[in-house]
Amino acid sequence: MKLSADLIALQDRIGHRFGRPELILRAVTHASMSGPNRDDNQRLEFLGDRVLGLVMAEALLAADRKAAEGQLAPRFNALVRKETCAEVARQIDLGAALKLGRSEMLSGGRRKEALLGDAMEAVIAAIYLDAGFDAAKTVILKLWGKRIHTVEDDSRDAKTSLQEWAQARGQTPPSYTETARTGPDHAPVFTIRAELADGTGAEATAGSKRAAEQAAARALLDRVTDRDG
Repeated sequence: MKLSADLIALQDRIGHRFGRPELILRAVTHASMSGPNRDDNQRLEFLGDRVLGLVMAEALLAADRKAAEGQLAPRFNALVRKETCAEVARQIDLGAALKLGRSEMLSGGRRKEALLGDAMEAVIAAIYLDAGFDAAKTVILKLWGKRIHTVEDDSRDAKTSLQEWAQARGQTPPSYTETARTGPDHAPVFTIRAELADGTGAEATAGSKRAAEQAAARALLDRVTDRDG
């Protein structure tokens, strides 16, 4: 099977060449594009979630040999949650390679948080089936990178962390404003702006208001902490 140019480029960004190229094609095929001769990525998503979970559990135990289960659990949840998978998907521009039906294309499917997160899990499963657990582990650890070592901060609720940051500096709580809404009523995509009293803000887009608010809060928190240096 010969891969299209966009999937060849995606392989390079992932860092894995598929011996069974049909697996990467299935991993990027959304249910809206499936048919009699084309499988979608839902079953791969199910498997990829489990592979990711095992890799992250091992990585967290290795990174902090003294951490109790109560400390490890929120870190684990932060690393495997859909928002984090979507962040990694954006990092490798997975959205550009997705195979979507017309309705998903028109509703901004390439930017949807849940869709990107699901596809990232499917890609992980595709690597696992193509080359085994060690190959999948290598790719996951490379793509998740420093998140594994900075997860203590990320495991906290981003909106709560941003509010505490503002209050510690005598500022009023940040505001959250919906700046755009696209897509059909059954699958809306929200863009939310988080803003501090001094006008510093950041925007994020996701398939739910809650996810978009969290992502915007995380982006704004990263911006102001980098600025404070």
